[in-house]
Amino acid sequence: MKGSYILLPVDGSAHADQATECAVDLARLAGGRILLLYCHRPFPKVIGEPYLQAMITRTLEDAQERLTPYRDRLRQSGVQFEDRIIEGPAGKTIVEVAAIEKCNFIVMGTRGLSDLKGLLLGSVTHRVLQTAPCPVLVTRNSRT
Repeated sequence: MKGSYILLPVDGSAHADQATECAVDLARLAGGRILLLYCHRPFPKVIGEPYLQAMITRTLEDAQERLTPYRDRLRQSGVQFEDRIIEGPAGKTIVEVAAIEKCNFIVMGTRGLSDLKGLLLGSVTHRVLQTAPCPVLVTRNSRT
């Protein structure tokens, strides 16, 4: 566990905030580092210029804005981290990044839906739990 590489996918929600706290604690205990990940939706293939470039710019600005509080929290914690902004469906992208980056753990939040609802809704957490190449720690905000 020493020197662990922890994948922390975030989306700006309270659930991701709680997962961040758990990832920080785990990184401190394990002497590890964190890979902060934000996934954004794929860009439409049919949109032309200059609209495509405007959409890309707006999406990347939004992603940077959403990552800022997490970067600030991780800097404050003293835990080593790096971040990535990646285009793609979150459930699939999280698993792919974990495999490519050889992460030891994934720490992520969930809304706490039942297993049946997770299956019916196709939740990101459910997909990651089923396909991740490493252990997944799921945090649940008990106040929601």
